[in-house]
Amino acid sequence: MNIKTISTDVLIIGSGGAGSRAAIEVDESGLKATIVSKGLSFRSGCTGMAEGGYNAVFKTVDKDDSIEAHMEDTLKGGSYLNDKKLVEILVNESPKRLIDLENYGALFDRQESGQINQRPFGGQTYRRTCYQGDRTGAELLNALKEEIIKRNIECIEEVMITSLITEGNQVIGATGLDLKDSSLIYFKAKSVILASGGAGQLFPVTSNTFQKNGDGFAIAYRAGANLIDMEQIQFHPTGMVKPESKKGVLVTEAVRAEGGKLINKDGERFMPKYAPEKMELATRDVVARSIYQEIIEGRGTESGGVYLDISHLDDEYIEEKLETMVLQFENVGVDIKHEPIEVAPTAHHFMGGLKIDTDASTSLENLFGAGEVCGGVHGANRLGGNALADTQVFGKIAGESASKVAKESEIKTNDEMVEKEASRIKNLINKGSIKPQEFKNRIKNLMWEKVAIVRDEKGLNEALKQLLEMQKELKNLNVRDIKQYNDDLVTALEVTNMVEICILIVKSAILRRESRGAHYRSDFPESSDEWKRSIIVNKNKIKFEAR
Repeated sequence: MNIKTISTDVLIIGSGGAGSRAAIEVDESGLKATIVSKGLSFRSGCTGMAEGGYNAVFKTVDKDDSIEAHMEDTLKGGSYLNDKKLVEILVNESPKRLIDLENYGALFDRQESGQINQRPFGGQTYRRTCYQGDRTGAELLNALKEEIIKRNIECIEEVMITSLITEGNQVIGATGLDLKDSSLIYFKAKSVILASGGAGQLFPVTSNTFQKNGDGFAIAYRAGANLIDMEQIQFHPTGMVKPESKKGVLVTEAVRAEGGKLINKDGERFMPKYAPEKMELATRDVVARSIYQEIIEGRGTESGGVYLDISHLDDEYIEEKLETMVLQFENVGVDIKHEPIEVAPTAHHFMGGLKIDTDASTSLENLFGAGEVCGGVHGANRLGGNALADTQVFGKIAGESASKVAKESEIKTNDEMVEKEASRIKNLINKGSIKPQEFKNRIKNLMWEKVAIVRDEKGLNEALKQLLEMQKELKNLNVRDIKQYNDDLVTALEVTNMVEICILIVKSAILRRESRGAHYRSDFPESSDEWKRSIIVNKNKIKFEAR
């Protein structure tokens, strides 16, 4: 297998909000940053698709808001499974990082006074979500992209990172499959930042880009890193239901924040029944389960959703605040200004992931993490608006910490490990009987049926049994020997990662014999004080950390 070598000070895996912010910080420290993306640079992550907003305490709308209130809302929303130290950093640093974004050129909506505008979002006591219409993530990412171009930071696209290279407990680089010609790139680095996002593609209905299969979780786990709260997967309450080609595409929480009402097929506004105080702006886990309950009890639409109606608002207001949504539905023949839209839950955000400390460090030396690939910040359920803030706060911290370490480190090599990885990838080329894409669909459907919004012991055990069988089937994948954009090979690498991560998710979900946040067990519907602790897994053991 052809192996190319690239050396850098700090390797950043992922070009979304977290990876981009980390790269800027590395450059600021005077070191060379290299960003690697599985897809196109700045286009293969979920940051640019985030619509609703960015949470920061500015008190420009509600004067009584406070850092303490943002912290309490985040902890309460996360069912107190959050790492409090990480939450404290998030809420304190988030306003400063928004000002950074404005300095990079991002524009946020303003009030007539000139002060930044803030809207209500689910699970929040005060209006603290800063926004740019309903395209906040795109605005944020465009500003970061412009800053990266201005600084001439190296960006390498269409390379799938397949493994972290280590020496003992220290990460010294990574290997990546160049999708353009199926060669292997050996990235030598003094430190590495993992900012590869989540894993919504473990499910058939998701708001995520198609690159999000959980590769970052898998490569970190195989290298020996600790992962945390892997059972905690958020299903956004409102994804598109039809047409089939748009199934799962996000319908932003901003629609509900601006006054959208959820209605079942009988014309009943049902959220007062489930969350009489917050109603449509209850936390995402509550709203998603409420919609799910309406559907399974027969009060859903023929297409398997419920209605979200905003037609009672003025046309001009809708066009100003929800321009992206207006266009998104116009494209499929629906006028949201005058008719309700159909929505249903969609796999959205992983609260679990790489376990990080307050300096974004991990259990492996010289490996740092930021953004959705990391766990601990959001506990058992993420509040809308906290994810974009998370990318900027911990992206900056990861960049600072990785730079500090890189300045004291030398480039090291482990050619034997690289050759071993090249051999593993080469051995996937095989005339087997299973098509990789069909295998991937089997994983997704199994996860949707047994490990989604509502879980129970029987279903989880059945899922684990099937996943362990599927792990054995991996050697029978049919992978063609072609060089350019070998989809079979990429999918084979992905499903290898997916099965491994799904097993960790299911094992953690079996262990947590309670319901907490996004993890709902119908056989254990209540939360238990005994389970106010995180499940931490690595290659060698499972342990627990009290909250």
